[in-house]
Amino acid sequence: MRTAGQAIPHESARGHVTGEALYTDDLVARFPGVLHAWPVMAPHAHAILEELDLGPALEEPGVVATLSSADVPGEGDTGPSRHDEPLFPSEVLFHRQPVAWVLAESLEAAQHGAARVAARYRELSAILTIEEAIARGSFHAGPHRLARGNAGEALPGSPHRLSGELHIGGQEHFYLETQCAIAWLDESGGVSLHSSTQHPSETQDVVARVLGLPRSHVTVECLRMGGAFGGKEVQANHWAAIAALGAWKTRRPVRVRLPRVLDFALTGKRHPFLARFEAGFDGEGRVLALDVTLYSDAGWSLDLSDPVMWRALFHLDNAYYLPNVAAAGYVCRTHKTSQTAFRGFGGPQGMLVIEDVLDRIARTLALPPEVVRERNFYREGHTTHYGQLVKDASRIQTLWTQLMATSRFARRRAAIAGFNAGHAHAKRGIAITPVKFGISFTATFFNQGAALVLIYRDGSVQVNHGGTEMGQGLHTKIRQIAADSLGLPLDAIRIMPTRTDKVPNTSASAASASTDLNGAAVADACRQLVARLAPVAGLMLGCPADAVRFENGAALVPGAQVQHIPFAEVVEAAYRQRIPLFAQGYYRTPGILFDPAVGQGRPFHYYAYGAAVTEVEIDGFTGDHRVLQVDILHDVGDSVSPLIDRGQIEGGYIQGLGWLTLEELLWDAQGRLATAGASTYKIPSWSEVPEVFNVAFLEHAAEPGVILGSKAVGEPPLMLAISAREAIRDAIAAFGAVGVITLDSPATPERVYWAIDSARSGADSRCELDRSLSSALSHEV
Repeated sequence: MRTAGQAIPHESARGHVTGEALYTDDLVARFPGVLHAWPVMAPHAHAILEELDLGPALEEPGVVATLSSADVPGEGDTGPSRHDEPLFPSEVLFHRQPVAWVLAESLEAAQHGAARVAARYRELSAILTIEEAIARGSFHAGPHRLARGNAGEALPGSPHRLSGELHIGGQEHFYLETQCAIAWLDESGGVSLHSSTQHPSETQDVVARVLGLPRSHVTVECLRMGGAFGGKEVQANHWAAIAALGAWKTRRPVRVRLPRVLDFALTGKRHPFLARFEAGFDGEGRVLALDVTLYSDAGWSLDLSDPVMWRALFHLDNAYYLPNVAAAGYVCRTHKTSQTAFRGFGGPQGMLVIEDVLDRIARTLALPPEVVRERNFYREGHTTHYGQLVKDASRIQTLWTQLMATSRFARRRAAIAGFNAGHAHAKRGIAITPVKFGISFTATFFNQGAALVLIYRDGSVQVNHGGTEMGQGLHTKIRQIAADSLGLPLDAIRIMPTRTDKVPNTSASAASASTDLNGAAVADACRQLVARLAPVAGLMLGCPADAVRFENGAALVPGAQVQHIPFAEVVEAAYRQRIPLFAQGYYRTPGILFDPAVGQGRPFHYYAYGAAVTEVEIDGFTGDHRVLQVDILHDVGDSVSPLIDRGQIEGGYIQGLGWLTLEELLWDAQGRLATAGASTYKIPSWSEVPEVFNVAFLEHAAEPGVILGSKAVGEPPLMLAISAREAIRDAIAAFGAVGVITLDSPATPERVYWAIDSARSGADSRCELDRSLSSALSHEV
């Protein structure tokens, strides 16, 4: 029976619920004499470090050593691309930035030692908002531009025009397992690490740079992560480098683990964005021209902010054809944590802008938003504003039509109108929004994967690949692919921890491409092994090699009387014939290219599509909302693992719901993160799960040229939650508004309340909200 395509549980599900699954920090007990690291943190968002005396820390009982720039044998920088992240900065660039570290026999001793360090700073002015960065010309990069047609000419000639801006908040990753690394010296003088990292090869590279070693002298292993969502793609590197430097200096194992309060304060978030736009459209709601400028708050260093901005620009269209568009993106430099990758990687911010614009167009024309959205869909033969053909564009309409029917959208729209007419202080809203999300890394060279598959003489198999498991089910899918490729039961396949000495030069587990890349590489290795084993089995079965099939743990010849030999016997025979029982697999995504100089190319291998209907109810007195029902129809191709994919869709929607309606990051006037923990930063809980949550897969949707016809499902579902934001705007409109509903993101109860007030009175809700938030935050801090 085919293993791929079966709905099987996550390969570590039992370990997760029993606590048997181990994570990086659980491995500390394996290292006697381990030292614990704690940072010395600056109390300013921007300052010059004028004096640093580490001597008092060494007087604390239990403190063994301190780390500063003088201890770095190589390059004292952990920046992934621009090398703009000093390990021990002389200029402080965000609040609580570590300037030194203390190593001790216990965590408490390290904390006490760090508190005794004497430091003197000269405080400087800090840039804390996107508007301040724009005013002061503080940018890491930009403008990046994408264009089609002539928006400058098409805008004045449009029958209708509107302009506006949209503030989009960031998001804390809030992975269950915080940043962690353990480093030690091996017996040959090399450095080994356990790291909670999505990109072991890059962690290896950064550690080697810091220590001045060849990469071959550094080994990084990732057993599993307790969540990451992009937050450990590059930002795991810094903590691994500190652990490795500590081990190098002391010759003892060193552990770095950030408690939740420091993980909040020291790590990057989803990028806040500001969009300023002008749109021209006709009386039917069709977009004729769009001129938009995006500004992202990147924080103190570049990190991955450049490709994040590019992906936001790529996804400004979402599922809609824009005949004339001029888009520019600026990456702002502020004195905050360095914002980083987060599920969707800029795509959600770009897509939110066009959805906001289309709703404004619909309400300006007094048309249903769902009608305006459908009228602007891509059709077959259309290309994007960066020149890529939208292959299978008809799937957008197919998904839309099917979901409108199965969700009973028209009937519910009428029922909601009846409810709203009978309730003065509670209103319901409903919205349907599509998703078109490009799959591939925007950096072409990352679109490659590798694997090492080992068969042992008893027929059991070890699979090594370059992807990392963070709870998303990658190892489960790889296990199914390997079992299917070799014709073995699942229990014959063991997925090994990701290690840089087994599979080198790997790409990050990111961009929703991990199964596409690593799954294809594993399948390639398995094909090589089957090709070697088939002639051996053919001789044993008395048939040509091309007649042999490997199924259900055996080599067999199909026919009226099936002959078969156990897989292990074929393997043993191959071993005795000196046939190699291991193979390296490799895959690179074909046809990927993009030229940023001209803003044209084919940056994506394919598009993942989806659509969601969300119905909400909001309270006119408080602005609070309830999600009553969600209906999702998503294109996963031919699913390798339906249970895993369903979990990704449900989880992605809920995480997107948190970003758009609950989770708000606030910094005070000193640059301190005010929402610095679970007590002040609200993430979705059981109370936010929809009362009715329907998820279905688009049928007959196999994607050619991708492993087993499957499609990526990690990031695209997050954008399905845009339907919830649009449903909230729909409900706000029911309070009496005529015209545009302005609502910045996230749609917190405060923002919704002021938008309702605006709907009732015609006031500017954003100004009222900004004043109230500023006043409340100043009072609280």
